[in-house]
Parts: sequence; C-alpha cells; structure tokens
Amino acid sequence: VQLQACGGGLVQAGGSLRLSCAASGLTFSRYVMGWFRQAPGKEREFVSAISRSSGSTYYADSVKGRFTISRDNAKNTVYLQMSSLKPEDTAVYYCAASVNPTTAQRMRVMREYDYWGQGTQVTVSS
Repeated sequence: VQLQACGGGLVQAGGSLRLSCAASGLTFSRYVMGWFRQAPGKEREFVSAISRSSGSTYYADSVKGRFTISRDNAKNTVYLQMSSLKPEDTAVYYCAASVNPTTAQRMRVMREYDYWGQGTQVTVSS
C-alpha cells in the first residue's frame, strides 16, 4: 500500500494550496481518508477526514470554514483544498487511510488509521 501526498509548498498568508494524496495497493473506496499535520516541536494533529462515499466530512475547529476535503474514488485520490492560510497552518501534512468502521470521533484519532503517506511540507509566510 502506498499513499503519495503532494501539493505542498510556500505560500503567503491568505493564500491557497491544494494537497492531493494518491493511493495504490488498496481498495480505495473501502477506506475512510484523513489528513493530519505536524508542526515543528508539536504533536501530530487531526485536520480533516472524509467517509468512504464522501457523504460525511469532518474538520478540526482550527481549519473549519477554510479547508475542504474531497475524494475521487475513481482516481483513488483524496484532496485537501486549503484557503485563507495562516502562518499557524505551517506543518508537514500527512494523508492516512482507515478501513475500520469508524465514528466521527474515531476518525480524529491517529491510531485508527492503517496506512500513512510520507507527508508534504506546507509553509505559510506572514
């Protein structure tokens, strides 16, 4: 199984970026997909998750209204559209896949995820 995240970069505050995560080696539509991030010196934290059929999406309070998660099961890809970026959004962003039947609460928990991508750096300058 491989999760390949890309789309990170350097952007000014207020700008936008779109992250992508392409999955291979798994039946993508069976997996809940999530995004987490880890800033320097901090623990990895939940950002967003999306259900198998895109029927439900979940966000951390810190990104609600600014980030949008989506997925294309035909392309085995999950996206994270990030807008109105702030310097505090600077982090390495990781995508993850979970086959577990999860609740909204469990989707926010790292140990619920079976596979992780390598991460993509997002840097927001002030």
